[in-house]
Amino acid sequence: MSIRAVVWDVDDTLFDYTGADRAALSAHLAAEGLLDGHASVVDALERWRVATEVHWARFAAGEVSFEGQRLDRVRHFLDQELTDTEADDWFRRYKTHYEIAWALFPDVLPVLDTLAASHRHAVLSNSSITVQDRKLRALGVHDRFEVILCAAELGVSKPEAGAFLAACEALELPPHEVAYVGDHPEIDWRGAADAGLLSVWIDRHGGHASVEALAGRHRIGSLAELPALLGADTRFGAPSTFG
Repeated sequence: MSIRAVVWDVDDTLFDYTGADRAALSAHLAAEGLLDGHASVVDALERWRVATEVHWARFAAGEVSFEGQRLDRVRHFLDQELTDTEADDWFRRYKTHYEIAWALFPDVLPVLDTLAASHRHAVLSNSSITVQDRKLRALGVHDRFEVILCAAELGVSKPEAGAFLAACEALELPPHEVAYVGDHPEIDWRGAADAGLLSVWIDRHGGHASVEALAGRHRIGSLAELPALLGADTRFGAPSTFG
């Protein structure tokens, strides 16, 4: 059965979240005079990454609201008992630097252009529609997607099958006619395949070479490989860098 639609993750799939986050935190800490409180910028970035993962997992599990996980990330990172207002003010100042650094990966627009006539497109993110709608508009790709779904509003997060199935239902397509493209080997790759979608893992850095390849799951090193994998009538596709 042919694939009729592609559902996309956003952060670190279309949008260079990691690059923007690192640039923003470095600029923010310098502006706040907080760099001396860490052994190095690398150490500060790692502490922020850990805080983000810990509190994002709590949000995904339904233990805290989307806004709450942001405030708790700040408290965790600074190791301070801050009021909601104090934590929110700190995060808002960080966010100013973060938005300045927003950028798509270079392979995004070419692949969206290539697949525009052959496939329908949607977004499924574990974030909030308020965040991702604004981000996609700022990046100039919002109108490329006919459906934009986010966990904060859906009430279910990836890798739960219900999140992926909600995207299929919104497109009015069965899962086997939908591909999902994401950067996380468990949340995206395994979750989408377990829900019955064609699962495509964009592993830009080849950092998980030991991960077992399973039926229904595909790994690519660049979005340039996606059209060929989907069988699109195009010369854009490149041979897989992973064999």
